[in-house]
Parts: sequence; C-alpha cells; structure tokens
Amino acid sequence: MIIRAIDGLNEVVGRIVSVVAIIFAVIIIYDVIMRYAFGNPTRWAFDISKQLYGFYFVMLGGYALRHKAHVRVDLVTEKLGPITHRIVDLLGYAVFFFPFAVVFVMRSYDFAMTSWNQGEVTYGAIQTPVYPLKIAMCVAAVLLLLQGVAEVLKIILGVDTTTPEDRQELHQ
Repeated sequence: MIIRAIDGLNEVVGRIVSVVAIIFAVIIIYDVIMRYAFGNPTRWAFDISKQLYGFYFVMLGGYALRHKAHVRVDLVTEKLGPITHRIVDLLGYAVFFFPFAVVFVMRSYDFAMTSWNQGEVTYGAIQTPVYPLKIAMCVAAVLLLLQGVAEVLKIILGVDTTTPEDRQELHQ
C-alpha cells in the first residue's frame, strides 16, 4: 500500500510538472519572435524560463527514479544472480542514495527557509522571487527520498511495479 501511494504521488507530480516544459517552451518561442521579428525582446522571458526549467528539472527526480530513468552502470550487476543483484541494489541505496537524499532534504530545507525569510529575488532584468524555486527543491528532495523508500521496499518484497512501457524501455 505504501509503495503504491509513493509511486502514485510521484506519478501525479511528474505528469503535472511535465506541463511546465510546454510553458517554458512557449515563453522561449515568444521571446525569440519578439526579439527577431519585432526587434523588441522581453525583459522577463530569460529569467522566467530559466526558473521554470530549474523547477522542471528538480521536481522530476522522484518520477525519474520511479521509472528507472536515472543513470545506472549495470556492467557488474547484470551478470549477478537475482538475489545477489537485490543485495547489491540494497547496499547501493544504503551507502549512496539515502545519505545523499537525507543531506539533500536537510540542506535544501535550510536553503529554502533562508531564501523565504530574506524574501530573496533574482538580480536579473526583473526581480522575480527565488524562494518558490528553492522551496520546490526541498519538496523535490522529499519526493526523491520517499521514492527511494518505495524502491527499497520493492527490492525487499520482490515487487515489480514497473509499467509495461518501462519494461519495454529497459529491454531496448
């Protein structure tokens, strides 16, 4: 049940956040048209599209982990038996993933709260607030950590919750 809840949460967040790519693409196209067709570039488009891309990038970490889209080096583990492979995966999460994810949550929380308390804004052509992006980074860190918990539970319980599309991509 907890695995489905975490997978579902990251699936919903991933699908919603993927719309942001369309938004920042429209902003970039608008700016290019304004700049080259009308000789009147926008003052805000670069800063806003950069922030939207940062938001898009960080918020999809849990979604990417859920769909096994993170970079992995399986040269050694592909030759291992299923039990040894599961042990190596568990050790990888324990030694590398969880320490990183916990530090990411703690540091991004401090980072976000400092930005929020200062009312931090950009220094660009227009002064847009930075703290929403930094808060999103903290939320993304929590989503990534939660997805790591779900992935470890899947390994321990021997549960395969990958979608048929994910399985097809993994075998290509």
